Amino acid sequence: MVGWVTEKSMKRAIVVSVIVLVVGLAAAASPFDKKGDTSRLLTGKVMDRQDSPLPNAVVYLTNTRTRAVKTYIVGQDGSYRFPSLSPNTDYEVYAQYNGKKSDTKTVSQFDNRQLVNINLKIDNR
Repeated sequence: MVGWVTEKSMKRAIVVSVIVLVVGLAAAASPFDKKGDTSRLLTGKVMDRQDSPLPNAVVYLTNTRTRAVKTYIVGQDGSYRFPSLSPNTDYEVYAQYNGKKSDTKTVSQFDNRQLVNINLKIDNR
């Protein structure tokens, strides 16, 4: 019958609509999927051995392929942030505070997380 909508076809249309809506919302919710953006974000805190933040510490991020270095001076809460990192590159990160240095940590290209969090500790005694 032309023009008639059966109960079965109506249920099918509703299910398809819900699936499309859910998939669309999931895609829109990701902050990294803008126009195919696959870059990574490195965040963390610089702290002393007692887990207190070290304001004004300097964080160094080295691209191991190009040897280019970026720096970040942390604020009062000890937080740092390096956005837009290439997913196909290894990075090394460490911090310095009053002439003391943290251990160097690596962000591997084989780690597929888009948000990487690395806390750096400095023994400032």
